Amino acid sequence: MKMTAAQAMAQCLKEENIKVVFGYPGAAICPFYDALLDTDIKHILVRHEANGGHEASGYARVSGRPAVCIATSGPGAVNLITAIATAYADSVGLICITGQVSRDQIGSDAFQEADITGSAEPFVKHSYLVSNAEDIPRIFKEAFYIAGSGRPGPVLIDVPMDVQKEIIDFSYPERAVIRSYKPTGKGNYLQVKRVYSALKESEKPLICIGGGVPSSGASEEIKRLARIMDIPVITTMMGISVFPDDDPLYFGMLGMHGVKSANRAVNECDTLFLVGARVGDRAVRTPLALERTTKIIHIDIDPAEIGKNIGVDHPLVGDAKAVLGQLLELAENDEQPKRGEWKARLASYRTERKFSPAVPGTVNPREFIERLSAEMPADTVICADVGQNQIWTCTGYRFKEGGKLITSGGMGTMGYALPAAIGAKLADPARQSVAICGDGAFQMSMMELATAVQNDIGVKLVVMTNMRLGMVRELQTNGYADRQTAVFLEGSPDIIKLAGAYGIKALRVNSSETMESAVNALAHEEGPLIVEVIVDKDFPTL
Repeated sequence: MKMTAAQAMAQCLKEENIKVVFGYPGAAICPFYDALLDTDIKHILVRHEANGGHEASGYARVSGRPAVCIATSGPGAVNLITAIATAYADSVGLICITGQVSRDQIGSDAFQEADITGSAEPFVKHSYLVSNAEDIPRIFKEAFYIAGSGRPGPVLIDVPMDVQKEIIDFSYPERAVIRSYKPTGKGNYLQVKRVYSALKESEKPLICIGGGVPSSGASEEIKRLARIMDIPVITTMMGISVFPDDDPLYFGMLGMHGVKSANRAVNECDTLFLVGARVGDRAVRTPLALERTTKIIHIDIDPAEIGKNIGVDHPLVGDAKAVLGQLLELAENDEQPKRGEWKARLASYRTERKFSPAVPGTVNPREFIERLSAEMPADTVICADVGQNQIWTCTGYRFKEGGKLITSGGMGTMGYALPAAIGAKLADPARQSVAICGDGAFQMSMMELATAVQNDIGVKLVVMTNMRLGMVRELQTNGYADRQTAVFLEGSPDIIKLAGAYGIKALRVNSSETMESAVNALAHEEGPLIVEVIVDKDFPTL
């Protein structure tokens, strides 16, 4: 079938069953945009290219498949790098399509020329600079396969403008064949048996769930294994919401911002079973001390992650879903020990949540988060931004069975929550999607309110307003003798009036009474809604 390369690009997306793409056009990508007009693929015009990547990220994390974002050459492509790096750090499958100047202009400092494949190289799983239009079907098939298999990640396809205009004979491959890329699936059977024996024989085992579990679609498998083997569970930030908070086996998030029960569990367990977790510096501050006292088991699809931050006794390379399935086969046909004493000890470390009175005219943000979690539907998608609001959400929101947390855990990208929540809502319109951010993070992506309005996306937004870059302010207070600088947000817009300018309903929360009505509105009202929560400028993270 004869068609232009730009039409072939659009046809490739149709072949991959892509329904929605996120982008911002420009001259170098116009042939592709013209071709998209002749498809039923919905294009979401974002207001900044990075937000297009974040919206695709939210879409991918809810749909479970790679999502697509688009930018033009030069500044458009370079603006996308933050989103590419964010997706790479959290193993999110993206297909990032960028326009490029014509082949004869590459390297000449042409207008809006940027070496995007070179610039983004540290942050992509793979990249293509298309020099031959006939390669487009193969490249797209490979790109989707690479982005979604093994350890997911972003793949960049940079297409010169003249390539997009060439006529090719289109035929889409049935499968991708990449000789040098063979991602691991099941784990080595003998090693799986050793891991199972180590877990069963342990007196005080502990499962630590990382982002690799939801990324591989292994949430049900890890819950079944923990319940069958009667093993307590904690999570990293990226593993939150895999286990419902009310499950007696779940003891919370570990790390420097984690909860007491989770951190005590890590310190006292004799076997730590890490599943899809990289054990970064915010999770375990003293890995060497843990190595000396604890048997470490580590499952990861990426062999480079195993043993990178902590020594491992039982390494197991494989897809979490497949490996956990292997372990389940052994566990389901075997008698399991009961660990009542171990669970009771960990249960004694749980602390009752008490909320201190708020300064007049403000509310306790932890109390607001807990009330919000009590009111929202069980399957709500919560998109937490970065900063104090992220920790308040991760430690305070009580996720129910079917709920989902999305956040920028690896890169810690401010401004992520609102666009990610928009993408999440488009991926599953039947679910509530709520972005929670601070007033600093909100102003990094508030232009995406227009995207929500234009496309009638019923996303909900909670803005914690304290007129400060709260976490940095707290760092300066505690670590720099309270020498506060460059953290003051006076001059910020009135969020209620700003919402009105976009035609979005908005509520301000500054008392217990207004808290109740706002939480109810977030849970039950249709359409976009903004709730501003007034927080004391000195309110602590923990």
